[in-house]
Amino acid sequence: MANALAVRVEETLRPVIGSVLAAVSVDVESKRLGKTPDTLVHSDLLPMSHNLVSALNLLVGREVAEAAAQKVRELG
Repeated sequence: MANALAVRVEETLRPVIGSVLAAVSVDVESKRLGKTPDTLVHSDLLPMSHNLVSALNLLVGREVAEAAAQKVRELG
């Protein structure tokens, strides 16, 4: 079960990439940080947002990816 912060990240990404990809993205990006969604803390948001730009760029383009990453950073 993801913690409240992971849920907020997923909710932030959902309008950009949809429910399924948002959930997968939170899981994958948590693992890239050596964590799980239930162990994410606010200090993880900056590195996670940097990783998200690269990952989302392929799906939605650089501009939208950077905007989504900025929203994730602002959750902290």
